[in-house]
Amino acid sequence: MSGKRDYYEVLGVQRTADEREIKSAYRKLALKYHPDRNPNDPEAEKVFRECAEAYEVLSDSQKRVLYDRGGHEGLKSGGFSGFQGDIGDIFSSFGDIFAEFFGGSAFGGSGGGRRPMVGADQGINLQIELKEAVTGATRTVEVARFVCCNDCGGTGADGGELISCQVCGGRGQVVQGRGGFMIATTCRACGGAGQTPRRACSTCGGEGQIEEQRPLSIRVPPGVDSGTRMRVQGRGHGGANGGPPGDLYVRILVEDHPSYVRNGPDLHCELAIDFPTACLGGNAEVPQIVEGSWPVDIPAGTQPGDVIRISGGGMPRMDSRQPGDLLVHLTVDVPRHLSDDQRKTIEALQPTLAIEPTISSGQNERRETKSRKRKGGGFFDRIRDALEGD
Repeated sequence: MSGKRDYYEVLGVQRTADEREIKSAYRKLALKYHPDRNPNDPEAEKVFRECAEAYEVLSDSQKRVLYDRGGHEGLKSGGFSGFQGDIGDIFSSFGDIFAEFFGGSAFGGSGGGRRPMVGADQGINLQIELKEAVTGATRTVEVARFVCCNDCGGTGADGGELISCQVCGGRGQVVQGRGGFMIATTCRACGGAGQTPRRACSTCGGEGQIEEQRPLSIRVPPGVDSGTRMRVQGRGHGGANGGPPGDLYVRILVEDHPSYVRNGPDLHCELAIDFPTACLGGNAEVPQIVEGSWPVDIPAGTQPGDVIRISGGGMPRMDSRQPGDLLVHLTVDVPRHLSDDQRKTIEALQPTLAIEPTISSGQNERRETKSRKRKGGGFFDRIRDALEGD
């Protein structure tokens, strides 16, 4: 007969207890009998080991079946002879229990090993013309990134030859006692891998990665706006230890256009008409950004600053089939110099066109004055004033 206590009795749970109940019971007992809380108490250390052994069996479905069928003897026949490690081994084997309770910082944890790690993401800026934002475009750019060194297989070791870290003994972590608790920190010597190169790889200098620059084709969809971020999966930096690469994020910057101002999906432009057309009405055309032109019907009696909206004449939308609108801001071009015949004609019309002078609040004047203070004082400045709600 074995002299060991029943594992269910050790943890204080029923034989029908589920995995969550077993873990919870073990965690409470391990914290209670932890050696740092019971210094120089061999009995507490003995119970601590006993709890670890009980949890190792009852948390493993195969070992638990053997134990339920044949007790301690059944485990021996299955090849399990009890927990043989020291206190550090207990921390290493069951560190997830303590990490869960202390937020991943207490009592250590299993060594990192050379597990696959996802590569880092990276980002670039891509500048395009407004025309390309309308039609969409395909751009080829040179992107530099770090990839796995083929000569060492990403290990950083010459010939891929690794040895156990001399600082942490291959655990990947260093366990230290602080304030009554055992705190595990990543080993700085091996970065948590538990292994270090016997000799550094001459190609990558022991880093395990080299810089690579290759062309990348990027498809820019129609309707894209400045500030839009596009994700190119798998084109970031290479992963470590066989891990997948990160992603590339492309930030779009759309250049200003000499004739159009963009406001979301809408476009704004300025169209100058002569005085007779403003009075009598007429037709005009506004060139499109890509090709062709939009016909514009000028109504009679048009005033400077009137706006004609062309539905669907703006930018395509990335999230909708309906494009934005084109807003045509009308200005009246008054000639600075008149011929004698022009002057006589206008003088003859002046009595019939004269209006009584009126005054206003000055709001428009203040707005125009503010616009003129801007650099250039032109159409784009006035449109930006209007969009900003001046």
